[in-house]
Amino acid sequence: MTRDRETARRIAQEVQPLGGSVYYVGGCVRDRLLGRESKDLDIEVHGVTPQQLEIVLDRMGGRRTVGASFGVYGLAGCGLDIAMPRREAAVGRGHRDFTVEVDPWLGPERAARRRDFTVNALMEDVLTGQVLDFFGGREDLRRGLLRHVDDHSFPEDPLRVLRGAQFAARFGFTVAEETVALCRTMDLSALSRERVEGELQKALLQAPRPSIFFRTLDTMHQLRPWFTEVQRLQGVPQPPRYHGEGDVWEHTMAVLDTAAELRPQAAQPMALMLAALAHDFGKVAATTESGGVIHAYGHEEAGLPPAEDFLRRVIGEKALHRCVKNLVALHMKPNAMALSGASVKSTNRLLDAAIEPGDLILLALADHRGSRCDPPRPDPEPFLRQRLEIYRAAMARPMVTGSDLISAGLTPDRDFSQLLAYARKLHLAGLDREAALRQTLAYARKLSKKHQKEG
Repeated sequence: MTRDRETARRIAQEVQPLGGSVYYVGGCVRDRLLGRESKDLDIEVHGVTPQQLEIVLDRMGGRRTVGASFGVYGLAGCGLDIAMPRREAAVGRGHRDFTVEVDPWLGPERAARRRDFTVNALMEDVLTGQVLDFFGGREDLRRGLLRHVDDHSFPEDPLRVLRGAQFAARFGFTVAEETVALCRTMDLSALSRERVEGELQKALLQAPRPSIFFRTLDTMHQLRPWFTEVQRLQGVPQPPRYHGEGDVWEHTMAVLDTAAELRPQAAQPMALMLAALAHDFGKVAATTESGGVIHAYGHEEAGLPPAEDFLRRVIGEKALHRCVKNLVALHMKPNAMALSGASVKSTNRLLDAAIEPGDLILLALADHRGSRCDPPRPDPEPFLRQRLEIYRAAMARPMVTGSDLISAGLTPDRDFSQLLAYARKLHLAGLDREAALRQTLAYARKLSKKHQKEG
């Protein structure tokens, strides 16, 4: 970051004799005023032509043209984003449906007007440090208020609805009433999956309370069309004895925020957060009430189709799909085993069925802490943490491999995978390698005799 700031200062010094000015823009100014570390540094170069700027950048070496028609550049080995002022006009409904025209003499105020929120429209002179605030962004920062800049330009980009929700979640901002009202009029259906996923990822991985993202979208009437399964959780009842927090929506929001606290421990943080969001999707279909008693039997399996629908709509990575669905399918079992004091053999098998055993434990803990039981249930964490250690210790010990079976005289055939699964089962039950190998070979002989009789 220090090197990028030095580069920005050098560019500003180079263009100043040409009548140019350079400003830090966007999130880096906002974050500095908030006292937060910013990963991205963006500058905007005013008062010089694209050709003049390119000459300056070429003298510095390694110029990259990120988007020539958009006036966006970079330098090799530098994380600095370099842009020129530009005019934009919407020509369609999608996030990329804009005509862009570079205008070096647009002026800072008109350039800032195309930004989404006042807190993102702040500009800072690279050489003097003067902050330009044309729309009350500093006061909105002080008040923790997210307010749009311009009534006309803001609705041209529907992605700004999701950006507003994730900013609210990440920074704890309140969205201004007039901005909420404007967001309610916007159509998000033409957004690309990639852009929606990007905003969701920021909310789930960076926000202290990701629930604010979904609550904000709900206030904006914008959970549909991208988060339909989440909206359907609203009003789905739960037994008050086990869920004093309220309906499935309220429970899910509580689990989501608790999962965010556990997120640094996760092997796959995004999978954990998505599973926390989707873990009770099945209750929409599985919940029944009889004689005043509410049940949601089998909601884990019932939740797999809606989870798949949601993931296919919003998440691109197929491996992430598999991990989330695996967590959703298993999420009830750890706490149930802790409550019953299940055997090591049982917990080993459960953890072995998980793609990320540690993340399954974290999801179970988030689910427990997001439920207000009366009376409170025992804390499952000591039991689950101990059993996870036992499982990992078991997996670290030598176990029977395919090479062991071949060395014992077996030939890889149709039974080989079944034999390896049997050996793994014995290993998880606590048998050492030698004992597991003996029993597996005995099982192989049994299978061979069975095949001979059938043949």
